[in-house]
Amino acid sequence: MNITIVGVGLIGGSIGIRLKETQFGKKIIGVEKNEANAKKALQLGLVDEIQSLDEAIASSRIIILTVPVDAIMNMLPAILDKVTDQVVIDMGSTKANILNLIANHPNRGRYIAAHPMTGTEYSGPEAAVPNLYKGKVMVYVEAFKTDEDAFELADALTDQLEMKTTFMTAEEHDMHTAYVSHISHLTSFALALTVLEKEKSQGRIFELAGSGFESTVRLAKSSPDMWTPIFKQNRANVLEVLEEHIKQLQNLYTKLDKEDYEGLNKLIKKSNKIKRIIK
Repeated sequence: MNITIVGVGLIGGSIGIRLKETQFGKKIIGVEKNEANAKKALQLGLVDEIQSLDEAIASSRIIILTVPVDAIMNMLPAILDKVTDQVVIDMGSTKANILNLIANHPNRGRYIAAHPMTGTEYSGPEAAVPNLYKGKVMVYVEAFKTDEDAFELADALTDQLEMKTTFMTAEEHDMHTAYVSHISHLTSFALALTVLEKEKSQGRIFELAGSGFESTVRLAKSSPDMWTPIFKQNRANVLEVLEEHIKQLQNLYTKLDKEDYEGLNKLIKKSNKIKRIIK
């Protein structure tokens, strides 16, 4: 059984590492439009060979899409046009628009929408790491619309990655990811822009940056080519979350501006309840 990974960066490359370790597939094939990344993926042993998309579809049982969500939107219908009994797994970070796009495709049953809730701030083949997925959650979206044999094969792959699983609708998925993932990145981008703006006039500001700053702003190193399409595809949910986030920032600003330190203390204490969710 050959397995194709379309987009051999952090997500795809880390899948390749794990599947080669477990020997789940006979051959791991990479499809990568960036020639330098294709060469690096081969050098690092993330895949066994590089093929064109059409060649890979014809020679593979499983096709995994780990490219940005706008690229998935562009290529998925054409890929489904070409499959027979193959399984196509989309691992993008948004789902509603993608699922609407192929809802009536005759090969819809060969497709599964999945989202591994993991990652780092790095991108490209060099960012791929072993055990990126171990213990993390794979979200299956509208899995009931996937053929049973296709789902079983996709789930067997998830087992190889040593992941937990959960099931959601597209609306649930896109809203939840807006709150727990997308807003975190936007906040980090905003903080980085804020500090970089100050750094123009106060060049020594980063000398004082400690672990707290680094952990808060590390996501600002994430790829714009990946995250701009995510924000675009999940725009309505992200705007809703941003509106609430801005409101909470304004609350903190007002308490401090009016020297209402008791009120500020209460807001911080209220935020501490997150400990019930995150240990």
